[in-house]
Amino acid sequence: MNNFTFYSPTEFVFGKDTEQKTGELCKRYGASRIMIVYGGGSVVKSGLLDRVKKSLEDEGLEYCELSGVKPNPVDSKVYEGIGLAREYRPDFLLPVGGGSVIDTAKAIAVGYFYEGDFWDFYCGKASPQQALPVGVVLTIPAAGSEGSGNTVITNTETKVKAGLRQPHLLRPKFAVMNPALTVTLPEWQTASGITDMMAHILERYLSNTEDVQIGDRMAEGMLLAIMETAPRVIADPNDYEARANIMWCGTIAHNDTCSLGRQEDWNSHAMEHEISAEYDVTHGAGLAVIFPAFLDYAADHNPHKVAQLGYRVLGVDKTDNISADAHKAADALRTWFHDVIHMPVTFAQLGIPHPDLPLLNDRLHRLKGDIMPGYMQLDHDATMEIYRRALGE
Repeated sequence: MNNFTFYSPTEFVFGKDTEQKTGELCKRYGASRIMIVYGGGSVVKSGLLDRVKKSLEDEGLEYCELSGVKPNPVDSKVYEGIGLAREYRPDFLLPVGGGSVIDTAKAIAVGYFYEGDFWDFYCGKASPQQALPVGVVLTIPAAGSEGSGNTVITNTETKVKAGLRQPHLLRPKFAVMNPALTVTLPEWQTASGITDMMAHILERYLSNTEDVQIGDRMAEGMLLAIMETAPRVIADPNDYEARANIMWCGTIAHNDTCSLGRQEDWNSHAMEHEISAEYDVTHGAGLAVIFPAFLDYAADHNPHKVAQLGYRVLGVDKTDNISADAHKAADALRTWFHDVIHMPVTFAQLGIPHPDLPLLNDRLHRLKGDIMPGYMQLDHDATMEIYRRALGE
């Protein structure tokens, strides 16, 4: 196990009607002037936004609003938010929504104090030193941004989708998590979120670091819990207990507890980011296409953790051919995504029958370098082969 430092100060307030505590929580963490960030649609129609505002008003807190955040959050909304923040001068940001809303708020939080272009942080030209505090009211279990210091934004001009990881600055002060708020999510959004959280676990699980049994068993346990609970959510969207388990899994999947002391991978995420940046597809759906293809490639080049996943999680019987067993694991995950939670598992099923693979691959390596280190050392040919396997031909 490698040395590590773990910092996770977020207060999680979980359960029914917890959104009514939002004002109290904001006040506890020093807020007096708040910018609420949200997308629109469901948080307005459901009355959630009004309940959150009332909780702020009951505590005597002032607020302004930034609405219109879209899935696959983009830099233009961040620039708009930074401009509004500098006019209103909030001392706290309150995203109400899912990962796109939270990631947008985090980008505003670091951009607010910076004299240059906030994108400097995402392209590696600068490192943030200061950020506005953030609290979260979560409505979509998927990205895990409510418990992480991570944020991902797409540059609309270059179509580069890049992330920033700042646990000391950007982990939310609190996260309000009411599973009842998720019962109206469409099946597609629920399933995409499930895929995303499973991918977050697998990015950590696929590691060459030895003697990380605690992390491995945590990851396997979460995957088993998700795979047991997900069919219940798909069959009955109003199953509160199933929703609660999925919501908490989404948080634990991405708050780093199962990645401590180990090398992580994240190359599947990087490959999917190129797809969703270019074609504006749902991130989780893109991961359902890429991850089985990635595992299938790994079965030929570094099969040991893929085979272990098969034995411990995916029901693969152990044989004396570890590569063949790893291929069975990749097939089992692909089948589960498609048959159980009805995700696309090929580019064509994703709605991209003729993807421009050279464009995706060239842009990937311009961003990540000629060799992408991780569970495998991936050069241009390797990532192109994974993209090809995702065609399903």
